[in-house]
Amino acid sequence: MTRMTVTNTYMAAVAVAVALAGAPGVAQAVTPAQAPGVAHAHHRISEPASSTAGTVRVVAPGERVRAGAGVELWLTEEGKHWSTPEMEHQFRSVVDGNIDLRSPGIGLMAETVGDRYFLSGIHVTGHRSVRVVVDTSDGAVTASVVRLPGAPGWGVWYADVPLHEDLTVDGVTLYDKRGKEIASLTPSRP
Repeated sequence: MTRMTVTNTYMAAVAVAVALAGAPGVAQAVTPAQAPGVAHAHHRISEPASSTAGTVRVVAPGERVRAGAGVELWLTEEGKHWSTPEMEHQFRSVVDGNIDLRSPGIGLMAETVGDRYFLSGIHVTGHRSVRVVVDTSDGAVTASVVRLPGAPGWGVWYADVPLHEDLTVDGVTLYDKRGKEIASLTPSRP
């Protein structure tokens, strides 16, 4: 299994995005943009439950979720939106044709936020109840999952881990509620 070393975090995140860019349905890149139809009014921010890791939470379109590491994220029919203390409103579309919504897949995006490493991605599956596990050099981390009501066919997973020089992200796996693997992703080094 290949490993992605987090010595230069910015380059590592770029390397993951570049490595995944050629794989339809799984690529995630940090793309600052303003998506259509997003209001700039006061938004209700949902506080996570005391332990949300491993849960699947249904959120209303535009409902903001505190996703750890100072990150807020929200979903619209157009895709995943998030803001960090370092960079406001970022967006990853699910309707621009870069993600195949007909095939199961999982993506990975990694950002440094203070002394944490914020990991997230869009997953595609027909299952409403899923589990996402991120394999790191510090051990397996079960991510939290949010999705829109109904059956949009996609959702977003997120987790944050302490950042240190030797941290690696070795893989991300999407499971159904019975524990069967649906999709996986192994970051590669350029």
